[in-house]
Amino acid sequence: MSASRTSRRIFASVLAAGTLLGAAALPAAAADGHHGRAPHSDVVIGKVQYNSPGRDDRSNRSLNAEWVEVRNNGRKAVDLNGFTLTAGDGTRYRFHHLRLEGHSAVKVHSGMGRDSMHDVYQDRHNYVWDNHRDTATLRTDRGRVLDTAMWGHERQGGRRGGHPHH
Repeated sequence: MSASRTSRRIFASVLAAGTLLGAAALPAAAADGHHGRAPHSDVVIGKVQYNSPGRDDRSNRSLNAEWVEVRNNGRKAVDLNGFTLTAGDGTRYRFHHLRLEGHSAVKVHSGMGRDSMHDVYQDRHNYVWDNHRDTATLRTDRGRVLDTAMWGHERQGGRRGGHPHH
């Protein structure tokens, strides 16, 4: 075998190994704290307050201190009608008649309240987000996943994840 052919084979092997290592690292990075984003999506999950501050007494005030922010990072407004925000246990909130302006956000609170342009309410009497380990998934009205936020999932080296804030 010539030196050129041997070099090409070694290069191809190294390239293939690098691709496999890169692909193997992707799930760990996604579970590391935040996002699995769909390509080219301007509508994403922003900050998450999954652990209501203070005592978890299931009061409406405490329930509403638990929220997930949905952000529109684009310039154009997006109609969120039919979009869903789902917890790991399947609890789902469906947006109704909400136009999210460009470069703005809306907080989805767990408790009861009056919807506005910046705050919407799931009208629940129980907490939605697990304080220790959960996943929030944002989908379009056609079911396409736009973004996913995870917390408390195992990281490399056995460490636990923290808040998915950034």
